Amino acid sequence: QVQLVESGGGLVQPGGSLRLSCATSGFSLGYFAVAWFRQVPGKEREGVSCITSADGYTMYSDSVKGRFTMSRDNAKNTVYLQMNSLKPEDTAVYYCATDDAGWGLSPYDYDYWGQGTQVTVSS
Repeated sequence: QVQLVESGGGLVQPGGSLRLSCATSGFSLGYFAVAWFRQVPGKEREGVSCITSADGYTMYSDSVKGRFTMSRDNAKNTVYLQMNSLKPEDTAVYYCATDDAGWGLSPYDYDYWGQGTQVTVSS
């Protein structure tokens, strides 16, 4: 059974940093790509970053490129999102997602989702 559990969200001031974690089970990070998405009320879910299963190649949306870094620890079955230089517009619920055939930043390419973790950037 595929499961994803996000953690690490919270309240941070503009310019600050947070590291989100996505603990996974029921599949291998060596075979499934994983992506981070975020969503604010009334808006569509936005793809933030993704990492390939085979070689760990990463992709980022233009809105976070240069500020966010996605990584994975296959031994711990965990994926991370290091978020630096946070802005108020980064405020959202952040989700991790996976799929055996998914790749990229479209939410329609992923069938398995975590429950989300709230990130609030405010002074």
